[in-house]
Amino acid sequence: MKKPITLIIIDDHPMVLTGLSAILETIADFELKGKFLSAETALEYLTGQKVDLLISDIHLPGINGIELCKQVLLKYPDIKVVIMSTFEDRSYIRDMIENGAHGYMSKSISADELKSILYRVMDGEMCFQIPGTGLTQASQQHDIILTRREKEILSCIAQGFTNKELADRLFVSQHTIDSHRKNLLMKFKVQNTAALIAQAAKSGFL
Repeated sequence: MKKPITLIIIDDHPMVLTGLSAILETIADFELKGKFLSAETALEYLTGQKVDLLISDIHLPGINGIELCKQVLLKYPDIKVVIMSTFEDRSYIRDMIENGAHGYMSKSISADELKSILYRVMDGEMCFQIPGTGLTQASQQHDIILTRREKEILSCIAQGFTNKELADRLFVSQHTIDSHRKNLLMKFKVQNTAALIAQAAKSGFL
């Protein structure tokens, strides 16, 4: 039996959580593990539980969605993060991409559009609903956007650091480094480290 994709959702409006939960329960292969009204309670949950996907509102009391995305991906780089908002501001989308989000969706999208974004993100795409353009992939070769940590790791990889050396240098686990390395390969659409370095240099990142 295929293992379900586990996820949690965060929004400070209970009605939004209820509505989103109802839609998610109709999507095959997905299993909702928790609903949270704040980023803080979601982060507390993640210290003891493993999930595959996190969906969060961008505007939250306390820690906002962008900061939550940053914190989650630093600690749990295997989690896919999709941010949602009532606002369609390109600057927000840019901030989300730079902090590692895998997708963005407006709260006004249909259930079918929601399903499409989530499936595409879980298939390894970066899927952002850019205002005025519909759904698009932000990981196209001419528009590669790296997080600050990814830029740091890419530079170290180019200098010949091993995963263990990188883990020791950045005070994280080797598994975390391996996840970041896989994300870099995906973003540059390459299969190995040599191709990654060559493509990164060609694209102006090195």
